[in-house]
Amino acid sequence: MVALAIFSLAALAMVRLQGYSVRSTANLGDSNMAWQVARNVAVETLSNPTPPTLGETRGEELNGGQNWKWTATTNSTDDSRLVTVEINVVGTGNAALRKARLTIARPVEQ
Repeated sequence: MVALAIFSLAALAMVRLQGYSVRSTANLGDSNMAWQVARNVAVETLSNPTPPTLGETRGEELNGGQNWKWTATTNSTDDSRLVTVEINVVGTGNAALRKARLTIARPVEQ
């Protein structure tokens, strides 16, 4: 009887650990998707022939079956040939807690 009780406690702990592992894996996938959206916005910013305007730009993208809201804030630098663009991505719905932040430097003229 004691052995059965010990076995059941161990089995319950393993089931809980498996549930935590599955949730962690899903969260990791959402975080990677947020980073992918941030990199996509960065590539669009870098490949656009016209430099971004100073200030804040907002947008929303569908990626991985979820909507992601992004904000790109463009600031001037001490070097007049460069601007910095800080990209923030926040998930919506089930991925609302997933975030990514990426900062890039872009030449004013290409």
